[in-house]
Amino acid sequence: SLGFQDVLSHGRTSPVASYKKLQGWSSDQNKWNEKLYPFWEEGDPRWKDCWKGGRVTAKLDTDSPALVGSNVTFVVTLQFPKCQKEDNDGNIVYERNCTQASQDQQVYVYNWTEWIDNCGWENCTSNHSHHVFPDGRPFPHYPGWRRRNFVYVFHTFGQYYQTTGRSSATFSVNTANITLGKHVMEVSIYRRGHSAYIPIARASAIYVVTDKIPIFVSMFQKHDRNISDSIFIKDSPITFDVKIHDPSYYLNNSAISYKWNFGDGSGLFVASSSTTSHTYTLQGNFTLNLTVQAIIPVPCRPVTPTAPPLTSAATTGTSSNSDSATTVESMEDNPDGGCHIYRNGYYRTGISVVEGILEVNIIQMTSIQMTESQAENSLVDFVVTCQGSLPTDVCTVVSDPTCQVSKSVVCNPIIVTDECLLTIRRAFEEPGTYCINITLGDDTSQALASALISVNGGSSSGTTEGVFIFLGLLAVFAAIGAFVLYKRYKQYKPIERSAGQAENQEGLTAYFSNFKAIFYPSSTERNPLLKSKPGIV
Repeated sequence: SLGFQDVLSHGRTSPVASYKKLQGWSSDQNKWNEKLYPFWEEGDPRWKDCWKGGRVTAKLDTDSPALVGSNVTFVVTLQFPKCQKEDNDGNIVYERNCTQASQDQQVYVYNWTEWIDNCGWENCTSNHSHHVFPDGRPFPHYPGWRRRNFVYVFHTFGQYYQTTGRSSATFSVNTANITLGKHVMEVSIYRRGHSAYIPIARASAIYVVTDKIPIFVSMFQKHDRNISDSIFIKDSPITFDVKIHDPSYYLNNSAISYKWNFGDGSGLFVASSSTTSHTYTLQGNFTLNLTVQAIIPVPCRPVTPTAPPLTSAATTGTSSNSDSATTVESMEDNPDGGCHIYRNGYYRTGISVVEGILEVNIIQMTSIQMTESQAENSLVDFVVTCQGSLPTDVCTVVSDPTCQVSKSVVCNPIIVTDECLLTIRRAFEEPGTYCINITLGDDTSQALASALISVNGGSSSGTTEGVFIFLGLLAVFAAIGAFVLYKRYKQYKPIERSAGQAENQEGLTAYFSNFKAIFYPSSTERNPLLKSKPGIV
């Protein structure tokens, strides 16, 4: 006769091993009821007829990795053939518009409710033999149990767990008695049949049990355009956010500390918050190291007069009066009579820090005197300075006074060899108030400055009348790698503000793209670049 190991290992043989008992699970050495739950090898032709309309597949997911002592959860989902779904009563029906039947008529693939009403299985069998699992244990009769027409049998670690369910099933297992490392969870799914349960699908998934706290660190720098390249700008703070993978909330009552070494000689920082920030003041490559430590409260083990006392930093010990070794977790006595388990998680990564363009300022704006024949346009010179590395290109975006609707965008390469001081000349076809965004960029970064200007008609001379309002020092953009290849194809995201909010705004951002269709069909700058004078862009 077949055992659970024969069926759930899919015909593979494995040596009998001694496993720690999983709570609620049973040994796979138990006998399997092959008459009620037939076992088919892969390739058996009966698989083709196990389901009407096609083959059912099963997907098994897990929230692994799991810290030892926590719970690991598995979710198995059945995927039915095209146009089939499960209704509210647990029956399988064809979706409307997928069959030739009338829209008012429900077409069933399996009408298990009718089976139960007509036969009930209780009326067709004298001893309720169909309401049992493969090992003979009866189904639990909780509310709605009749609408659970699938039987799921899970297998791992030499043990099995069985349950009824609908088209999906979720369960969790505690990992305290599971050895560290990778393991395989397998599941076999059966559907209700007239005289027996019919196998319809199998699935498996790898899960990991570890004694290291699973952690992930995300890094953010203001206006960073590529958060995954680990390249950042010096003298600008980087925010580090630590995420602990603990879906079962095993560490909820633990004291957690974060030990940071940023690799730049600034020393070791210990924090209780999962979020911290650090500013690199030097350029170069650095190695970031993080250690997360959790002190987990657990009940103390019984102490006998002959047992050695627990020390404050004990890791592993053995009982002196026992024939076999007894594992002692990392524990120490608590004042309140409890004990602690120490668990650590580690993160290490490389970080590159470059100078970048740190700041852009518009220090002067002058209206250029036009001859009567040139009065069609108004020309304005913007004198711009920057701090940090020298720029290699400049982009100017002219928008409406609210900085919402872009009217034109012009980008050009520039050569600055010594000091970051340049004059940008732009033409305005009509008088009015405009929002100006000027962006300077190099191969590693971008920075932006904005202003509101009021432009008179083309015949005006001298300094432009109206408003010239700076919007503050704007933040740095880290844009390494891809920017070199794509900096000519930039997408502009206008700053969001109104004309009445012109003073002291920060964090304005410019992006660029080659999708010029988002702007006006033609630029209003008829002569955007006049290079008759040296140093004028």
